[in-house]
Amino acid sequence: REGPGDTGSAMDAPSAAGLGGADPQLQRFIEVETQKQRFQQLVHQMTELCWEKCMDKPGPKLDSRAETCFVNCVERFIDTSQFILNRLEQTQKSKSAFSESLSD
Repeated sequence: REGPGDTGSAMDAPSAAGLGGADPQLQRFIEVETQKQRFQQLVHQMTELCWEKCMDKPGPKLDSRAETCFVNCVERFIDTSQFILNRLEQTQKSKSAFSESLSD
């Protein structure tokens, strides 16, 4: 879901690789800003998901059930994100190894 403050996905951001011979300092700046944008998107997704899952009735303070739910939700979100990143990295490495073995 996109709200009024969303600026699009990280895929919309220019990539440093697409700049070719551009200034390396500019490339690094774009890489850092793209990483920041991805992080903000993850936080937004996590907040939305956990809020929907854990908040039955908003009140002046969190009850212990909601607090426990939020903690578990955030921890599982982080675990899942880390698992996906590790899996993508393994897939990328195996593709590179496969490509190198074909070129030999």
